[in-house]
Amino acid sequence: MRATGAGALALLMATGCSAASAVEENQKGKKGSAPALYITPANGGRDLLPGHPIRVDSANGALTAVTVTTKGKAVQGTFSADRTRWRSLRPMLADTQYSVAATTAAGSARSAFSTLKPKSVYNIEQIIPNKDISGLTVGVGMPIMVSFDKDIADRVSVERNLFVQASRPVEGAWHWFDNKTIAYRPKEFWPAHTKVRFTARLSGVRGADGMYGVKDYVRDFKIGRSQISTASVLTHMMKIKRDGKLIRSVPISAGKGGVTKYHTTNGIHLAMSREPVTVMTSPDAGPGQAGYYSQTVYNTVRISNSGEYVHSAPWSVGSQGYSNVSHGCVNISPENARWFIDNTLIGDPIIITGSPRVLEPLNGWGHWQESWPEWLKWSRLRAAETDSM
Repeated sequence: MRATGAGALALLMATGCSAASAVEENQKGKKGSAPALYITPANGGRDLLPGHPIRVDSANGALTAVTVTTKGKAVQGTFSADRTRWRSLRPMLADTQYSVAATTAAGSARSAFSTLKPKSVYNIEQIIPNKDISGLTVGVGMPIMVSFDKDIADRVSVERNLFVQASRPVEGAWHWFDNKTIAYRPKEFWPAHTKVRFTARLSGVRGADGMYGVKDYVRDFKIGRSQISTASVLTHMMKIKRDGKLIRSVPISAGKGGVTKYHTTNGIHLAMSREPVTVMTSPDAGPGQAGYYSQTVYNTVRISNSGEYVHSAPWSVGSQGYSNVSHGCVNISPENARWFIDNTLIGDPIIITGSPRVLEPLNGWGHWQESWPEWLKWSRLRAAETDSM
C-alpha cells in the first residue's frame, strides 16, 4: 500500500469537513465545564462533502467505545495509541447517513449526519491485467493500467486512493497519460514470482466538481518467471533469457527500412497479445494501390499498436539471421514462432535494438520508454515503496 495514503488521511483530518459536535451528557448543566468529547462532523450536518474521515476526539481521558454505523453496518476505525482519538479507516461515502456514539469514563456523545448526493459519478472502465486480456499471471514488465469512464479533474484525490501491495516490495509510481488514463509501473521490472494486489478505494472520492466515486475495486495478479527477449536488427538475432539464463537464440529478419514506417521500432516493447492467426494489411494503402498487401500470418505476438508483431514468416526463413526484409515486424521461423507464442506471457519485455526509429511511449504499452524522472513528471504524488501483502 502506498506510503502517501496515510499522510493524505492525516491531512484530511486536519482540514476537517464541518464543525465538531461537542455534546457530553454528563456535562449538561455544569456551568463553565468544557466539553470533553468532540465528534466530527457535527450533529445534524446535511449535504456534507464525502471523502473526509469521521473523527472522535476526547479531552478528558481514554475513549472506552466508539460506534459508527451506516445502513445498519459498522464503520471500521482505529484508535490512537492513548485511545484519546478515533478516526474512520475510510472516508465518508456520498449520499450516506451516519450515526456516531462515543463514550469515555466521564460521559458520552452522539452525532448523526449525512453526505450530499453527487451530481454525477465516475467508475473504472477497465483494469489491465485482467483475466480476458492478459490473464492473471503476467510478465515482469507488466504495468497496471486503469481507464475511467469520465474525465478526472481532481487527479490528486483519485491517485492517493489507488494502492499497490506486493509480496516483494518495489519502488513504483502512477503516471497520468490523460484525464481518463493512469498507469502504474515499478522503477525497475517486477521481481519474478511476485504477488500483486491493486486496490482502488474510490467510494466517496472526488473526481471533479460535484462528481464522486461510488465503487471500490480490487485486482489480484501474479508476476511469472522473468523472461526478457532482446532482438538486434543489426545482428539479426533474438536472445531469450529466462531468470537471467540464455534459453534460446532465434534468427530474425526485422524491418527493411528505406522509409520510417518500414523500420522496426527501437526500445522496450511488451508482449500485448498472443494470436494464433492474424490478418495483416497495409495501413496506408488499399486494394489496387501501390504498396497494398493483405496476408494471413500464424503464431503472432503483438508488441505495439503500429502493427508490429513477432510472428511466423516461412517466406523469409532464408533471410532470417542475415538481412532485414519485413515491413516492420520481427520475422522468425514457423518452429520458433510456435515456441515463442507458447512460452510468452503478456507483459514479457521484448527489447529491440539497433533501429533508428524509436518506439513512442504511447505506441502500445511503451511505458518503459520513459526514464524514471520522466515517468514521475506525470505523477501527482511521489514514488513510494509498496507495502507487503
